[in-house]
Amino acid sequence: MTKPAERRIVLPHLPLAAQVWGDETLPPLLALHGWLDNAGSFARLAPLLATRWRVTALDLPGHGHSGHLAAGASYHYVDHVQAVLAAVDALQLERYTLLGHSLGAGVASLVATARPERIARLLLVEGLGPLGDDGTHTLQRFRDALAPRSGNGKPLRVFRDVAQAVAARRLASGLPAELAQPIVERGLAETDGGWRWRSDPRLTRPSAVRMAESQVHALLRGIAAPTALLLAQPATPYLPAAMMQARAACVTDIAVSHMEGGHHLHLEHPQAVADWMLGHLPPPR
Repeated sequence: MTKPAERRIVLPHLPLAAQVWGDETLPPLLALHGWLDNAGSFARLAPLLATRWRVTALDLPGHGHSGHLAAGASYHYVDHVQAVLAAVDALQLERYTLLGHSLGAGVASLVATARPERIARLLLVEGLGPLGDDGTHTLQRFRDALAPRSGNGKPLRVFRDVAQAVAARRLASGLPAELAQPIVERGLAETDGGWRWRSDPRLTRPSAVRMAESQVHALLRGIAAPTALLLAQPATPYLPAAMMQARAACVTDIAVSHMEGGHHLHLEHPQAVADWMLGHLPPPR
């Protein structure tokens, strides 16, 4: 597996980290990972893309080797979008291809809406727009997010070794150990007595407010780049077919494809996902 270069991006309020594959003369591609994942999520896919793009896989705030938000702050989609836009400016990416998986696909959708002139192509795996709200759980979610918390919360779990952490991740996500390995290795920090997760524990707290589905649709209509969406088959429970079809209908230029597999298609089937991405490039002139 090709070893990536490490990159630090120092924003005024937060340091971010990234992994980079490919020669700097190639067209840029920015990759955004899923919730509680990190840049290691692209360890199997990125080397297959590195002959066509210079791939920069960003650790989103609170994930991987990136910094955590200040005390008292909370994580929200819009804040991730702002961080990505700031990182893009720091990397001096004037125009680039944007790839996102799951949470990263939702963030990528909103980045493409916010700065349509900068996005050459939008490639999304298992996600289009942020998680929405139909009103069913709005009140309870709001109360849960703002409920008082005593002390510093429960202590972080300490794993005796990396293998135990991989087993825990496999149990939580269903990912086979060999696929979870690069995410877990990047997501761990050595501590007294073993290893603990680097990710900010606040990432697991519920969001106080989610966008209404009508708001999500309005934002998706702002995507101008040619877009390709790849969805797992059978469908992931929180990405039901009817909802995704309605969202895709909001995007002017979109191609929707399906692939048998689980939520982490790019880890399960990296070559097939690479072929899907390359198949959505414009034909050579």
